[in-house]
Amino acid sequence: MKIAISGKGGVGKTTLAGTLARVIAATEHKVLAIDADPDANLGSALGFHLDEVEKVTPIAEMTDLIQERTGSQKGSYGGTFKLNPKVDDIPERFSLTRENLKLLVLGTIPEGGGGCYCPEGVILKFLLRHILLQRDESIILDMEAGLEHLGRGSTKGIDAFIVVVEPGSRSLKTARQIKKLATDLGINQVYVVGNKISEASDIEFINDNLDGIKILGFLDYDQEIVTADRHDQAPFEVNQKLVENVKTIYENLKKELVTN
Repeated sequence: MKIAISGKGGVGKTTLAGTLARVIAATEHKVLAIDADPDANLGSALGFHLDEVEKVTPIAEMTDLIQERTGSQKGSYGGTFKLNPKVDDIPERFSLTRENLKLLVLGTIPEGGGGCYCPEGVILKFLLRHILLQRDESIILDMEAGLEHLGRGSTKGIDAFIVVVEPGSRSLKTARQIKKLATDLGINQVYVVGNKISEASDIEFINDNLDGIKILGFLDYDQEIVTADRHDQAPFEVNQKLVENVKTIYENLKKELVTN
């Protein structure tokens, strides 16, 4: 299964992405977790040690690799690039690995000049297309809200798009915007997970402000998860209630995809 996870900053999408990846890796088969958020924190949420993660160079910052594969220098805009750069070896060469789990950090597509039409953007989009369409393990993609890494060529491989929300107006507005962006890219299976739930009224507020986006489940606010983040611990390893809730969300997602 190929799952993309997004949401407004701070809503807990990386907690869900990391825990979901660990759940799948522990119960089913191999998982490739991709950190496509500029505020890259997926490594610690997966349980990799901080010193391991700090040694990782994001793909978008690999100057020599980008020039070799695209025929153009990193940071240039609007030039001529190879239309089909070699990317199939990148996940194996540059991922952190533990047991059934791999972590690949993409990095940020720059904003200036020609937007994402730059060597870094070419590499990242072709890499995602290859991963989503050609590789046979489960994929968990931790994304920023803007979806800059995705293009129509890669979205065909996405089985589901999960937007994480919290009970607040800005978070839910972002969810509706992401739903529109995803639909424009041809992704029709868009779902919501509600996080930081403290009381029944939080669930009611989320239900009343989603404009019909289907909810897969909810995650309670838990100080233990906040503490785990402060100590760079994976929530999967310290909070069994969260793990059980994520397992339920995953089962609900599978049922939805079978039905649709």
